[in-house]
Amino acid sequence: MVDLKQFVRDVPDYPKPGILFRDITPLLADAVALEAATCALAELFAGEEIDVIAAAEARGFIFAAPLALRLGVGFVPIRKPGKLPYEAHRYAYDLEYGSDELQIHVDGVQKGQRVLLVDDLLATGGTMEACCRLLEKAGAEIVGCAFLIHLVDLAGERKMLPHRCRSVLSYCGD
Repeated sequence: MVDLKQFVRDVPDYPKPGILFRDITPLLADAVALEAATCALAELFAGEEIDVIAAAEARGFIFAAPLALRLGVGFVPIRKPGKLPYEAHRYAYDLEYGSDELQIHVDGVQKGQRVLLVDDLLATGGTMEACCRLLEKAGAEIVGCAFLIHLVDLAGERKMLPHRCRSVLSYCGD
C-alpha cells in the first residue's frame, strides 16, 4: 500500500499569502504513486455502472484518462471556450470576480449516459458544480464526483448536491 500523502507537497503562501497549496507534481512524477492514485480513484465508485468519465481541463485530464482506460469506458473532455472544434453544449457560471464558461461536444455524452466526473482536487467546488450542470444540460446522469484530494474545510461538496462526492485523500484544518 502506497502512502499517497507522502507524494503531495505542501507549498505555503501559493498562489497568494495565507494559502497552503497541495502540489501533486511529486505524485505524478512517480509511476508507482500515480498507478496507486488511479487504482484508488477506481475504488471510490467500484461496482457502479459507469458509461463514461468526464473531467475539466487541465489537471482533471491527468487522472480521468487513465481511470477511463482502467474502467474500460470512454473519456469526455470538458473545455474552456474556443478549445473544441465541433458544435458544443455550453454552461456559463459566475466566479468570485467575474464569470467563465465550460463546454463539451454535443455528441460527447448521450442522453441517459451514466457519467463519473473526476478532478485532482475539490476546494470550493465552483468548477465541478458547473461541470455537473453542463452534463445535466446535455442529458447525462451523474454517477458522482471523484477527487484525488478534498480540502474538507472549504465544503465544496455542498455545491454538487445531490450528487455524491468521494475522495482518496482528505485534508482538514490546514
